[in-house]
Amino acid sequence: MDVRYERQLKRGLLEIIVLKLLSQGRAYGYQLLQRLDQESGGLFRIKEGTLYPILYRLEDDGLIVSEWSVPEDKSVAKKYYRCTLEGNLVLKELLGLWRRFDGVANHFLQGEDE
Repeated sequence: MDVRYERQLKRGLLEIIVLKLLSQGRAYGYQLLQRLDQESGGLFRIKEGTLYPILYRLEDDGLIVSEWSVPEDKSVAKKYYRCTLEGNLVLKELLGLWRRFDGVANHFLQGEDE
């Protein structure tokens, strides 16, 4: 299969999935990368160069906010992201849209493979 098709399918879903993960609690980039990889069985194994532009877009749109956290032992600071109230509202709308999209797509795609 041509990798372009796989990338196109993933592209739109990643923003919704990242927003959903952040609606469940704050996380830093590496945590998100690990969850995406592990919970998708490797299907959403992406690189930082893919994740961070998504985070920046979501932040620019006011759907998430970021904050730096410095541990008590003053080791490496981490930038945590979390979903905003607006982000939760948009996520609810996007999940409804996804359910409709999924239902219609399955309607067309079910049947015998050619």
